[in-house]
Amino acid sequence: MPSTMETHPKSLDGSEKSPESKDLITSNTASTLCISSRSESVWTNTPRNKWEIYHKPIVVVSVGGAIFLFGVVVTSLSCFIKTNKDVYKMCGPAFLSLGLMLLVCGFVWIPVIRKKQRQRQKSHFFQNIKSFFFNR
Repeated sequence: MPSTMETHPKSLDGSEKSPESKDLITSNTASTLCISSRSESVWTNTPRNKWEIYHKPIVVVSVGGAIFLFGVVVTSLSCFIKTNKDVYKMCGPAFLSLGLMLLVCGFVWIPVIRKKQRQRQKSHFFQNIKSFFFNR
């Protein structure tokens, strides 16, 4: 008579281990996760210049400003050009809002990076103090 329940392995005393349990025992999951989830520069003490630190928010602010200005131009075209006025009235505010959103995200990103840099400096400072006192 066929059963719908799963059949369990015969040995439940732990002498035979499943492949899944062998993988769990032998893998270094936590260290692998930390290495793959962080960038290399977090773990090294190499100093980085300002461009390496702030280039992403600068690019976001620049692109946001360009899109915002394009939105201003397209919106103002709806006032001066009579043909396709509905297209300009629809697309202009869309570009305005997208550009403004990128500008705000970029400008907020800069203080976040500064705060992270300060926390990282404090962390290195306290690590040095801790290693000074506990490694004697």
